[in-house]
Amino acid sequence: MQANDLTEQYVAQTYRRPPFVLNKADGMRVWDTDGKEYLDLVSGIAVMSLGHSDPQVTDMIQEQAHQLVHVSNLYYTEPQAQLAQQLCEKSFADRVYFCNSGAEANEGAIKFARKFAYANGTPRQEIISFSHGFHGRTMGALAVTPKPQYQDPFRPLMAGSTVLPVNDIAAAEAGITQNTCAVIIEPIQGEGGVRPVDTEFLQALRRICDATDTLLIFDEVQCGVGRTGTLWAHEFSGVTPDMMTLAKPLASGLPIGAVLMTDRVHQAIEAGDHGSTFAGGALVCAVANHVLERISEPAFLAHVNAMSAYLFDRLSEINTPHIKEIRGRGLMMGIELDFPASDIVNAGYDEGLLMVGAGANTLRLVPPLIIETSDIDVAIERLTKLFSKKG
Repeated sequence: MQANDLTEQYVAQTYRRPPFVLNKADGMRVWDTDGKEYLDLVSGIAVMSLGHSDPQVTDMIQEQAHQLVHVSNLYYTEPQAQLAQQLCEKSFADRVYFCNSGAEANEGAIKFARKFAYANGTPRQEIISFSHGFHGRTMGALAVTPKPQYQDPFRPLMAGSTVLPVNDIAAAEAGITQNTCAVIIEPIQGEGGVRPVDTEFLQALRRICDATDTLLIFDEVQCGVGRTGTLWAHEFSGVTPDMMTLAKPLASGLPIGAVLMTDRVHQAIEAGDHGSTFAGGALVCAVANHVLERISEPAFLAHVNAMSAYLFDRLSEINTPHIKEIRGRGLMMGIELDFPASDIVNAGYDEGLLMVGAGANTLRLVPPLIIETSDIDVAIERLTKLFSKKG
């Protein structure tokens, strides 16, 4: 049986997939089992920042696999220690907690926030999130992801979750109080339509959180690690959070998540408060060290910004009434349409394009950060053809 038939028969059907089977990839392109080539504008949902089958990453995996793969967090390992050091030295953070995914990172941040309040003698439960936000589908993360289709079948959710309208400073001033434990927000909302949050709103959140002794958490699971043209997406705002969650691109396709935090937060955490068997394994941390070193290079980030400007200009040249807005930052762009984004995603397969939606009517482009102008030209040619078919 073919892999798609086996998947339909044996894998839990929590995803809708196109009919082809992908089995090879290199750089910006992937191929299916029939030999058809696709230009990848998804990068594993903003994961494969260095592209597919990067030779340096492949060598690093092989080298570390020959040395040490996994021993659990019962023991020290050099790759984990080195990655923690690099993350702290390149951010606001003093400490790192490792996990295996973005949802796990947000779960950890929620637990650490509540422990912080408890340890400081002011036990608070309320976690505030915002409209259009997405923080994961595990039960704690789901409670701060305000989408009825995700939440309703799984109620009751974690108690103490409150949703406020994004970019509404007055609502934040009224809603964040001495009872609030933490505020969590994506500096650029990904699944909610690729929406950059207003700088003034992020700055207001920092001010309000300081006034109420509330922790501010930035979810950079999708928008962090170079995706926006700076190493951290929140840099544009000048705001420093108390915690930041990372995952998707950090280990170039290997599963990793991280919660970065200040010493002030970490002082509340004790041995046994949280844990994970697989988190921060030697293999994945060795790869993440390499990925972070390369992406944080000024020349690499300059390339991201140059390709971002070129992609925006080329998208603006597409002559169609169906594009209502192009928004985003760096190589995280959303194209708002006047029809369901799934229409163009599905039609794109025939034209050799891999794309993904972000909400009902937004086409999301999150290609590998190694994209070149020639790749963008191919994408625009194929997108133009797809839009022309819509009339």
